Formats: sequence, structure tokens, C-alpha cells
Amino acid sequence: MIAQPPNSDYSDTLIIGAGISGLSAALALASDHQVTLLTKGRAGESATLYAQGGIAAVLDPADSFEEHVHDTLEAGAGLCHPETVDFVVRHGPGAIQRLIAMGVPFTREAGEEGPLSGFHLTREGGHSHRRIIHAADATGRAVETTLLEAARAHPNIRLLDQHVAIQLITAAKVAGKAPERDRCWGAYALHAPSGQVTGFGARTTLLATGGAGKVYLYTTNPDTATGDGIAMAYRAGCRVANMEFIQFHPTCLYHPEAKSFLISEAVRGEGGILRLANGDRFMPRHDERAELAPRDIVARAIDYEMKRTGADCVYLDITHQPQEFLEHHFPTIRAKCLEYGIDIATEPIPVVPAAHYTCGGIVTNLQGHTDLDGLFAVGETAHTGLHGANRLASNSLLEGLVLADSAQQAMRERTAQDAGEMPDIPGWDTSRVTESNELVVVAHDWAELRQFMWDYMGIVRTDKRLERAKRRLDMLLGEVEEYYARFTVTQDLIELRHLALVADLIIRSARSRRESRGLHYNQDYPGPETGRPPWDTVVYRTPDGHGRTEDLPIAGGSHGGKSEKTPNHQDAEDD
Repeated sequence: MIAQPPNSDYSDTLIIGAGISGLSAALALASDHQVTLLTKGRAGESATLYAQGGIAAVLDPADSFEEHVHDTLEAGAGLCHPETVDFVVRHGPGAIQRLIAMGVPFTREAGEEGPLSGFHLTREGGHSHRRIIHAADATGRAVETTLLEAARAHPNIRLLDQHVAIQLITAAKVAGKAPERDRCWGAYALHAPSGQVTGFGARTTLLATGGAGKVYLYTTNPDTATGDGIAMAYRAGCRVANMEFIQFHPTCLYHPEAKSFLISEAVRGEGGILRLANGDRFMPRHDERAELAPRDIVARAIDYEMKRTGADCVYLDITHQPQEFLEHHFPTIRAKCLEYGIDIATEPIPVVPAAHYTCGGIVTNLQGHTDLDGLFAVGETAHTGLHGANRLASNSLLEGLVLADSAQQAMRERTAQDAGEMPDIPGWDTSRVTESNELVVVAHDWAELRQFMWDYMGIVRTDKRLERAKRRLDMLLGEVEEYYARFTVTQDLIELRHLALVADLIIRSARSRRESRGLHYNQDYPGPETGRPPWDTVVYRTPDGHGRTEDLPIAGGSHGGKSEKTPNHQDAEDD
């Protein structure tokens, strides 16, 4: 290996994203790997930090793996991969045990103690049992801070914050030509405060970048959720699946000064009732499970009632619970609502649906392998088939824990196979760009993108809305790519470019699926398509750079990772 260029950096493993998946994998790998861990904002700023409800796992003797599997398949509306569901559910208790051993302060029942017993378990929509282990109503914060503290203390983990990933470094980039078999050697990332772009070289790279909620005007996601991993992997030649399935959380706090504050599913699990402004309870009219129906059903019911009545919001009523109960189980929610003058012990909470979770993502197998050798993905950025057409509540943190562990094992094996010197990483080319004096263009395009995605690609869709979204996006994509080619990169520009591509993947996938299923509801096709087996919508780039959207029937197992690019049935092609 020749001398390193001035703006390059090398380690055994590069992990992009420091939520539950990235931190879990980093801590496991660090026993014998030098790990570089990049996080876009301040360390710890991730979707995990804001997760309130908890982690679903079979911890009660009265519960069973079979019932958790059944509930997951039921919520997934026929698109879950059974092999994946079974794997994740059965490895759940072990994953929880690892968190307990690390000191995550899960809420216990009074006076009870035990390695996997004595914990308070709550119930959420779609679950047939109480199986959600939690730390009051701030589970994500408890998990994130525990893992982050351990990562900061580990000598083999280098945590670099405020680094925005731009693109993956492939063998083609290193060699300057297309090799016989492409592979990932790391990624370029911008240090936002300094403007410095560094090429981070690594034998294995893990994308744990989270979802893409910021593509919508209203979302429960943090500002970091701009689909970075999905966009970078797609550009590098990886398949992306089921991007039409965007989960809208039914209950986001509705207040002019509140920014995307989630009201946990657990509030409904503990008896919270959804009402209209006149006090009318409406969920029993929409589903026999009422407030405990899966999220897609509850979100559509709220959307329908708001449009029917012209209301700006609906109300979640938990006033039947005593104040002491609310203070113990929902201290964060109660305190936040009190900031806005809402006492949840005496008055209902105004709520609206908001974009919450990206059920699709980079196609992987159970070991996190993507289509690009050396590149792995896990968590919300990946598509394993666990969630199908709709994610069951509190299965997301579970997936992040379980599959981060299997991915780190596969990454360790891949690194051992490639123990020689890494190739020289070319420096970031700035020879053809200048500083921009038109940053207003980025701000305008960002606002336009999020608005039309909310208007046309929201909870309820039609063919006409999808066509309008595609026309507007095609124009916007051209503007963004022209701007990117001419001007020095900034964080806003990088994120806009990632989001615009992800929006395109969402729209193309939605146009391809001519049925209603789970989170994808199209009024022009109000039911699921019959006469054919359920399928995943798979999008990928052809060698000439065009995008192709095809269907891949689900045959009982995961189809991800290191497989042929071309699925079984062609559906449509998009340039």
C-alpha cells in the first residue's frame, strides 16, 4: 500500500450510525477490531434515543415464541419473511439479557427480581400478550446512553461525531474502472463544522443510518433521519425493497410549539381511548381491536375521521388512570405535555399521525450482507423481511439488537478473509466545484420535497397523486444533481440529495404496487391483489445507470444479500 493521501483514514471496520444497531455491533467487534464509528449529529442523536415504548420479546412464561411470530406475521399483512421473523423472535430474550447485563435500567415490578423475570411488561397494538420490556417511557434513551457510555470507554472504538456520509468507496472508485466483482472499501464523509471531506477506508463497512422520516413534512424522527444509507447503497448497486411501506405513527403530539413529540403506543396499551373533539370514541367503528389495532389501521382511522369532520387533530384520553400511575409509567410524556399546558391526568392529549418508520430498505440476509461485498446493513436502513407491509410495535429495537449481533459475526469472518493491506483510498475530488452563492435553492427544494411527499405520498394515496409526485420529483432531482455537480458539498446539500433519491424510490415502489396492503393504501385499488402470491417490490440500478422496479415473490424465507440482482418478475422500468 502506498502512502496515505492527506484526507484518508483507515481502520478494520467502519460503522456509520450510532443508534442501537451501530453501537451494539461496534461493542461486539471492538474486542479484536479497530472500529471507526461515525455519527451525523452529536453522539447519541439517533432514532433510538427517542424511542419511548420498549422492546418486544417473549419474557413471560404465559407467552410463547409462536404467538409473537403470529402477531408479527399478522401485522405484516402477508409480506413478512417467516424465516426472518422466527430468527429474530427466538433470539429476542438473549438480546434483552445482554442489555440487562450491561446495566440498562428496565422497569421492574415492585419487590420482584430475576435475570429475565420481575420486569414490568406492557402491551401495545397488535400484540396478543404483554411482552414489551421498557424503562418507564424513555426506553430508547436508557438503551442509547448505556451503550454510548460503553462505546466511549472502549479503547478500540473511535467515535467521530458531526460526520455526514456522502458516498460509499467501491473497488470501481479505487481502481478507476469497473472490476470483475465490485466491493466496498469504506465511505467518504463530510466533517460538517470544518467542511473537510475524509475517505474512511475499512475492510468491512456497516450501514446503521436509520430511516428516512425527514422526507415527510411531519415526522416523529430526529433531523438525522434522511435515508443516507439507503441512498448510498442504491447508488453503489445494492437492491432496495418495499420502500412504499412507510409507517405513520398514529399519535404524535399536536401543538404549535411541539416538534415531532411522540405519544407512545403504550398509552393505548394501558387503556388510552381515542376520541373526537365532542368526546365520541371512534376506533370500534373501524376495527374490532379498537385502540389496540395495528398502527396502519389506527393511523388510517384517525386520518379518515379528521378528513370527515374537518378537525385538525383527535384526542387520546388516559384520564381514567390515576395520577400516580401516569407519573410512574409515563413520566416523560406527562412532563412534556405539562410544558404545553396539558395535564394528561385530567384532560385528553391532542394527537395526529406522523411519518415514523421506514419498513423497506437495503436488501440484506440474516447476517446483514448486502449485494456489495464488504458492505453490511442493519436496523431501519435494512430490509430483512421482518416487518412486511407494516411493523408490529416495538419490534424495531428488537431487530436492531438481534441482527446487529449476527451482522458483527459475519463482518468478523469477512475481515479475517481479507487480512492483507487495504488499497489506497483516493482523496475527495474538489477540482470541478466552487462555493455556492445560491444556498436558497437547497432550502427551497428541501421544503418543496417534504411538502409534496406529505400531500401526495401520505397515509392514503391515489394513482393521480402518485403521478403528480413523480412529475415534481423528476424536476427536483435534476436541479439537485446539477447543484451537486457544481458546488462544494454541505450537510444540507448532501442530505437533500439523499432524501430526493429516497423519495424517488418510495414513489416508484408505490406506483408499482397496484393494490392496498398494510401501510400502502391506494384508493384506486382498495384491497390486496388476489390470484398471485405476495411479493416484495425490489428496485435496483442496471449497469447503464437506469433504475428498474421489479417484483420478487416471497417464498417463505429471506432473499437478501449476495444474490443475483435480477428478481423473478419484471414489473416496470424507470429512467
